[in-house]
Amino acid sequence: MTEERYTVISADCHAGADLLDYRPYLESRHHDAFDAWAASYVNPYADLLADTADRNWNSDRRIAELEQDGIVAEVVFPNTIPPFFPSASLMAPAPTPEEFTRRWAGLRAHNRWLADFCAAAPGRRAGVFQVLLNDVDEAVKEIRWAAAAGLKGGLLLPGTPPGSGLPELYSAAYDPIWATCAELGVPVNHHAGSASPPLGDEPAARAVFMVETTWFSHRALWHLVFGGAFRRHPGLKLVLTEQGSGWIPGVLDMLDYYHGRLVAAATRANTAESKFGAGLADSMGKGPSEVWRENCYVGASFMRPHEVPLRDRIGLDKIMWGSDYPHDEGTYPYTREGLRIAYAELPQGEIAAMVGGNTARVYGFDLGLLDPIAARVGPTVQELGEPLDEAPKDATSPVFARGGSVRIW
Repeated sequence: MTEERYTVISADCHAGADLLDYRPYLESRHHDAFDAWAASYVNPYADLLADTADRNWNSDRRIAELEQDGIVAEVVFPNTIPPFFPSASLMAPAPTPEEFTRRWAGLRAHNRWLADFCAAAPGRRAGVFQVLLNDVDEAVKEIRWAAAAGLKGGLLLPGTPPGSGLPELYSAAYDPIWATCAELGVPVNHHAGSASPPLGDEPAARAVFMVETTWFSHRALWHLVFGGAFRRHPGLKLVLTEQGSGWIPGVLDMLDYYHGRLVAAATRANTAESKFGAGLADSMGKGPSEVWRENCYVGASFMRPHEVPLRDRIGLDKIMWGSDYPHDEGTYPYTREGLRIAYAELPQGEIAAMVGGNTARVYGFDLGLLDPIAARVGPTVQELGEPLDEAPKDATSPVFARGGSVRIW
């Protein structure tokens, strides 16, 4: 008798081309500048210089390692250095006007490389394409190109960190982006690390970054909610990825509180608080929790045990598990153990939804294609039903860290 297995789709993986392999994807007018830049660029990331760096671009190796780990498909966020960027694009500051043309060319080269990378494994990769917010019209053109090119992972929202000089995300200036994404069914993704301001490299700065970075990542949620993006574009989907999930019920309670308080205050003329809620009810529409239920999702990378009891408050149909491959903090090569420590003894249907079903629905994966692969490589129902008594000694993912408590962000 064949054992029943789960179809596991990681909602959070990372990939990118090796530095020089981006050159063919650049417009030829940028080749000379790229050659000069690449000749002097020093990669600051040890993992991108290691022998395992080719996990980012070696399609065959990647499929083999993911299958070994029980994963049949992935949502692919960026990881390596695009042309003309000072760092990985997820955490790079917004370009100055002088930098924009080349940085934009570099991101478009990555998007075109990613389309080919996804096409090398049909139906098994949903590539997340990138835009810059400096030029909304160019961003809209790229969204339309990416959707036509089959990049089903959607748009990566870079955010607007303090000091960027860009309009805040609640601004109506970005409405053409939200409208195009809603029209085409393109998810808008906001990944951890994006939208944090530059802090420097002192020990204190690195500690402050760890404390604050998820808050800056979550910030997109209340900007779009209070800005009314979901009222004007009810088909818009927002996915918050690799930011944990335990914070969501508390933050929604907080946002509901401020929404109710400010809307009520707006009806009381001549009070000190009335001006803060003026026009809010009409401009934003539904309250924060209702918007979450209808429009938002969480890429809950390596969901930890203390977050799991909150799954009903978060929404079982909202949670999409991710392995964060090939990062050191990811669950590879111990994904089965990571899933056991989080989900053991939960109902089978709940596990199936969180480890793959929800991701398939949000990003358009074909389960008819993936289920037969999972029948060969996926973790068994019996296996994930058994609690994990001891973590692998060389595991590096935070999912195996002792303790852990729910934080407000």
